[in-house]
Amino acid sequence: MELGSLTALDGSALPDLAGKTVLVVNVASKCGLTPQYTGLEKLQERFGGSDFTVLGVPCNQFGGQEPGSAEEIATFCSATYGVSFPLTEKVDVNGPGRHPVYTALTETADATGAAGDVQWNFEKFLVAANGTVAARFRPRTEPESEEIVAAISGLVG
Repeated sequence: MELGSLTALDGSALPDLAGKTVLVVNVASKCGLTPQYTGLEKLQERFGGSDFTVLGVPCNQFGGQEPGSAEEIATFCSATYGVSFPLTEKVDVNGPGRHPVYTALTETADATGAAGDVQWNFEKFLVAANGTVAARFRPRTEPESEEIVAAISGLVG
């Protein structure tokens, strides 16, 4: 899995993610699940460092819930949730314009064995440092849930 094909929200290159465990999450600012930013930031604070990061991937494909510009998204995330983890450019995660990263991610099954399209905002994929997708968590799985914390703990430090 090559996450380097994504671009940062401001159009620059993302920080180097090679050798890091990454929790990739499609995010939106106007979703009922948007408060999950709090849990994502807590994961970043707890595990973040040289070998782990959360990576937020803004997407406007679910109910038009990420309509903002790059600047509006950055301001919202910083001012409202104190987000310190990197955010990418806004991308499609499903359909014909799906970003290649999500083409690879959606081949991974969740705990019930279901693969395929992202269901909604805040679906989470845990990518191990070697680039393999270690786990997939559906949108309603809270970032600080036992399943996610255990999966990250098993891969980091």
